[in-house]
Amino acid sequence: MQLIDGKAVSKAVKEKIKTECEELKAKGITPGLAVIIVGDDPASQVYVRNKERACEECGFYSVKYALPAETTQEELNALVDELNTDDKINGILCQLPLPKHLNDKEVINRINPIKDVDAFHPINVGAIMIGDYNFLPCTPAGVMELIRSTGVEVAGKKAVVMGRSNIVGKPMAMLLLHADATVEIIHTKTKDDGEVTRTADILVTSIGKAKRVTADMVKEGAIVIDVGMNRDENGKLCGDVDFENVKDKCSYITPVPGGVGPMTIAMLMKNTLTAAKIQNGVK
Repeated sequence: MQLIDGKAVSKAVKEKIKTECEELKAKGITPGLAVIIVGDDPASQVYVRNKERACEECGFYSVKYALPAETTQEELNALVDELNTDDKINGILCQLPLPKHLNDKEVINRINPIKDVDAFHPINVGAIMIGDYNFLPCTPAGVMELIRSTGVEVAGKKAVVMGRSNIVGKPMAMLLLHADATVEIIHTKTKDDGEVTRTADILVTSIGKAKRVTADMVKEGAIVIDVGMNRDENGKLCGDVDFENVKDKCSYITPVPGGVGPMTIAMLMKNTLTAAKIQNGVK
């Protein structure tokens, strides 16, 4: 078994981005990212801090809009409209989840698709479906980088994705399909999911259930990518995979934390760089 080190892979990605950012700065262009956070969800605060740090590392301009929990839909929409027309801002990210009284779909649809560095806008989602896109959703794109880092050829492999969310599961299946894998998706209505997972050469889990994937559900020699971020019975961070019991059965596996998480932020930086190039007509 080999551990896929998300920190090391993300560091290499960010170093490449930093170099490209310096080339853009020489042309008078600084990639800019605006992050909107509403309310004081602790996990969201951590994510936003990490994004700010990554912008600093890559040499980007970044600005955070920390709005109170009682912000109205009109106020949030007005901020998005303002950022859509701000030339210093190439990427707009609204940290989810939003407080219950706000409509996240309305906000996502309002972001200019060319500044939608999360790739959640329906136009970008459609572009991913047909394989002609500017941006990829950050977590699935990060997962593909981690799989590539193993050197294993994806084409012709059987890939199983656990979870069908719009943020991870569905786009993950599409990216694996674009890479010529044969893809199957498991969800809450799937009967005997273990029977399906045991056929996977590549298994990507994103179900949000601590240690749900046990050793008997994994094929010998599989690549296992754990997107889950949960707490175990002792309150310790863990993934969807029962790591200790599964690790000896697979050829490659990601740890939690330190696997997919760092990649998500690295890919956000990549999308922001791409957005800056497109908006400034740089090839």
